[in-house]
Amino acid sequence: MLGIPDRMRACLFDLDGVLTQTAQLHAAAWKAMFDDYLRRRAERTGAPFVPFDLHADYDTYVDGKPRADGTASFLASRQITLPLGHSGDTPGTETVHGLGNAKNLIVLRMIADEGVGLIPGSLRYLQAVRDAGLASAVVSSSNNCQAVLAAAGIDMMVDVVIDGLAAAREQLPGKPAPDTYLATSRALGVPASQSAVFEDALAGVTAGRAGGFGWVVGVDRGGQAAALRAGGADVVVSDLADLLGQP
Repeated sequence: MLGIPDRMRACLFDLDGVLTQTAQLHAAAWKAMFDDYLRRRAERTGAPFVPFDLHADYDTYVDGKPRADGTASFLASRQITLPLGHSGDTPGTETVHGLGNAKNLIVLRMIADEGVGLIPGSLRYLQAVRDAGLASAVVSSSNNCQAVLAAAGIDMMVDVVIDGLAAAREQLPGKPAPDTYLATSRALGVPASQSAVFEDALAGVTAGRAGGFGWVVGVDRGGQAAALRAGGADVVVSDLADLLGQP
């Protein structure tokens, strides 16, 4: 009784905000990086400093997307154009990759200082999926996915992981494109039509619906239930444990 259709044979989970409480760390790291950059830019150009909004900006432009895509998307919303640069750019370099790498340093420090919180209801649900004999996977745009899974102690509870590193290696477009989810479904050997996607990000829900997945669960962690439904979620819950026991 997992609260998903009986035809589902696999469960594909986003990581941050769905299984772990690292979404808040990521949002805070994005804000720290962008606010520092925007403040320095304002001082240099004389333009007003408008800080990064933890909810509106994070949810709309950054959440669920690969780091470079999220960086470029937010900058475009402020009419700021920077060169893409290279993945190895020094953190803080005024390129898309340089700013993204600065954000990554901040979030790694936060994880080291604060640890990785596992959402209790999500752990219960993941265990129920395993007990029911369904395949499980994590699909994340984060390059730190494996380290976070290990720190949370759930790395042995998932069969396949497709993260930002795997996406770059296989040249897969990130969410909201469905490619990373479809690659995960292929790796599990389960058709998308028999796989359920679990996402808290609008980009992820859009990816699940675009990929033709059999069921898309929206996890509302920030008051965006209506937007998740509009984006294609079949059902929206505030906690994965709410699905347990539902027919």
